[in-house]
Amino acid sequence: MARTLPQRYLSPVDLADLLGVPIETVYQWRRKRTGPRGFRVGRHLRYDPEDVRHWVADLMEEAA
Repeated sequence: MARTLPQRYLSPVDLADLLGVPIETVYQWRRKRTGPRGFRVGRHLRYDPEDVRHWVADLMEEAA
């Protein structure tokens, strides 16, 4: 990733913005269990930036 990841947990909107994908894509990844691991804080969905980093690195390895 060209941009550095924030030090706070990411919302689905943050993740979509960071990766340049529609928000619905983030929710589809969650439903299909193909995206980065997310967790709930009450009713709010959040993503750990380090998990996102590992998920992207795995995608890059698979593509190589």
